[in-house]
Amino acid sequence: MITVNNLTKIFHLYKKPSDRLREIITGKTYHREFRALSDVSFAVQEGETLGIIGENGSGKSTLLKIITGVLMPDAGTFEVDGRITGLLELGTGFNPEFSGLSNIYMNATYLGLSKSEIDERRDQIISFAELGEFIQEPIKTYSSGMLMRLAFSTAIHADPKCFVVDEALAVGDAHFQQKCMQRLKQFRAGGGSIVFVSHDMNAVKILCDKAILLEDGILVERGFPEQVINTYNFLIAKKDKGEEIKFSEQIEESTAYGNEKVVINSVCICNSEEESCEVLVSGRPCFIDIQLKSMHSVDDVTVGIVVRDRFGQDIFGVNTYHLKIPIALHADEEKTVRYAFDEFNIGPGKYTVSVAAHSQDVHVHDCYQWVDRVCKFEVVQGSDFSFIGLSRLKPRVITAA
Repeated sequence: MITVNNLTKIFHLYKKPSDRLREIITGKTYHREFRALSDVSFAVQEGETLGIIGENGSGKSTLLKIITGVLMPDAGTFEVDGRITGLLELGTGFNPEFSGLSNIYMNATYLGLSKSEIDERRDQIISFAELGEFIQEPIKTYSSGMLMRLAFSTAIHADPKCFVVDEALAVGDAHFQQKCMQRLKQFRAGGGSIVFVSHDMNAVKILCDKAILLEDGILVERGFPEQVINTYNFLIAKKDKGEEIKFSEQIEESTAYGNEKVVINSVCICNSEEESCEVLVSGRPCFIDIQLKSMHSVDDVTVGIVVRDRFGQDIFGVNTYHLKIPIALHADEEKTVRYAFDEFNIGPGKYTVSVAAHSQDVHVHDCYQWVDRVCKFEVVQGSDFSFIGLSRLKPRVITAA
């Protein structure tokens, strides 16, 4: 569906606008080069969703603009089999002085639809956008959320083969975001391809079949979403602290990284009888024991856990900083931190636990060690209460007399 080979994009940056003219007249160089993309290659197949992640300025938006035809690459090639539409920067392809209805015709024309095709789909576009009487108002009066509704509805009804989504969806309200996500799932089920750019890591895990990570215009990681996101977290920790962060295989199917001032020697999940196990009963007590060893004297240690479902989605996370439990360790000291759950109220399914030791509230401040998927376990339903879903809430039912 989309094939990208060795894409490179270089921008010329000038200190002031007049330097462009001086360069043309004199032939001298008055610019510096900024390499936004360097030899980026990937492919997206029919019915597949690719997530693109990375920090601001890593090249994500530039890449999307190239594959949608807004920009041309300086080197490399890309092929798109069929029409490609989507949401880039809000307002792209719209005239603020025109009404929403006029902008539907104008934007859909840019996307390759004829007037008769737009006439056939106009009512569907208007209905999906849910703008009511505002469809006749100039879009300069629209909020960012209303503009996103109009842009998404127009693009998705243009019968694309591939749909590109940048961060524009983030400005919508919860109702319309859910509506868009459901429409994207239907689009993918029908064989459409999606390129999805987001800073919402859970959304990437849930929606995407695979992901790539861009760093300073270079593709540094590709693979399953959880694997790529783990690498992204590692890069964030390394860059924030500005010191050596070691990345090493910890145990089977698990990766660890950190400066290793404090290391996580072992993690054990125990049932209500305090026996090590891999199967827990929903609603029963359990314990997560984390054994630490300090390589140096550290007076600020936070120990956190994250429970994820089989899709890699974060189900629950907490750490000792937010629980207001200070921890300090002397050099070569060992200590066990126990998380005790009186009721482990999550639904039946397979889960993993990731564990971190760091300073302050989040691991990017000073990451001692983060270990992904250090334990796997399964939750089964107890005999006392039957339910569906991820949360075991146990409501009371009151009937009126």
